[in-house]
Amino acid sequence: MTENNLDNRPVYHAACHCGTVRFTVLLTDGLRTVRRCNCSYCRMRGAVAVSANLDDIKVLQGEEVLTLYQFNTGEAKHYFCSCCGIYTFHQRRSSPHQYGVNVACIEGMSPFDFAEVPVNEGRSHPKDSVGGTSGIAGWLRYQANPEIPEN
Repeated sequence: MTENNLDNRPVYHAACHCGTVRFTVLLTDGLRTVRRCNCSYCRMRGAVAVSANLDDIKVLQGEEVLTLYQFNTGEAKHYFCSCCGIYTFHQRRSSPHQYGVNVACIEGMSPFDFAEVPVNEGRSHPKDSVGGTSGIAGWLRYQANPEIPEN
């Protein structure tokens, strides 16, 4: 479900799997920021993310059950629901003024809605490389099986 905001960006409603954590989000550039990452943590987490500015996420319920996970430099802040374990969003190391938001938490959205998702090269983080750039490691592609009806 979405509603409009004063700056014309849609307001998305989102929640963790169990519904204890609920939040709204305004995306920085719609769904054009969709991505995955191949760093050690993201590779295991497997989420598809989109970007939102720090001020554009409002936790409506369950802030007290959000658990913070940090590793390596401790710069990125990964939040997940301590009840169901679902990653909701994280403050990005590469863009600390933004959150990466788990698209699977956004109401009516799924990682499988995207035919192709770029995978950022996160094994060598842009902040750790000369020139601060990072490339695309590859693409994650999804093609629905036409023999299985969608619900």
